[in-house]
Amino acid sequence: MFISVDEAYQKWKDSTVQFVDCRFDLQDPSKGESDYRAAHIPGAIYFNLDSDLSDPVHEHRVGGRHPLPEWKAFARKLGDRGIDRNTEVIIYDDNHAFASRMYWMLMAMGHSSIFILNGGFPAWKHRDFPTEKGTVEKTPVEYGEFQVNEKLMADQNEVKQKLTNEDVILIDSRNAERYKGKVEPIDHKAGHIPGALNYDWSQLFEEGQLKSQPDIEKHFQRIDRNKEVIVYCGSGVTATPNVLALQQAGYTNVKLYPGSFSDWISNDENPVDREV
Repeated sequence: MFISVDEAYQKWKDSTVQFVDCRFDLQDPSKGESDYRAAHIPGAIYFNLDSDLSDPVHEHRVGGRHPLPEWKAFARKLGDRGIDRNTEVIIYDDNHAFASRMYWMLMAMGHSSIFILNGGFPAWKHRDFPTEKGTVEKTPVEYGEFQVNEKLMADQNEVKQKLTNEDVILIDSRNAERYKGKVEPIDHKAGHIPGALNYDWSQLFEEGQLKSQPDIEKHFQRIDRNKEVIVYCGSGVTATPNVLALQQAGYTNVKLYPGSFSDWISNDENPVDREV
């Protein structure tokens, strides 16, 4: 799931893998691609959160601020950039959650060989490994047949139906201030989905590196392994590190709510809790 920078460098030297740069800045949507053009891992292609890993925002934000793209359209974009279903892929960003979003999407499509670069592009640069400028063109291919695993995701209706189900645990991946509703810099309502537990996704990392397996298992020790876990955030991006970490810790029934809180509040009738 996560690969060390040294292992990734060896794969780069052996030319056995396709690197994908997913750097992005929610406050400045053009920054990620401009950073990529300025310096990236040689041979890496770029995928943009807004235009590649998301659909345009729907009316009334139904589906959230970053709705999932249509899967066949996403597969075409993969193929257009030289990735087929058998390509080994290493995804990186600058220690945010955008690489995890793409990893989760490929996982949902059944892509078999995918990794996230632990420590991201900063770790690569810290080792003084090669970088290059500009963009990378690849020979287009057909991605190939795939089947999306719908069991890995939950929609608004499913979350609503399971709010009072004691066999389901809901996790909010945002920071505590947003979870409690004390601040809300992006969405038009503040707070969280009733009953959700707060597990800030950033607490999984230390100095840009994913924490050790024992530390991750300890982090989630309150979560019953026998229950279904549904994870959300603001728009289905920062929830994905929690989804992947839970799976790595041995939880077998974990779903992403892709629309997340921004989709939940698109329906004014949905309840919201605050701790102010």
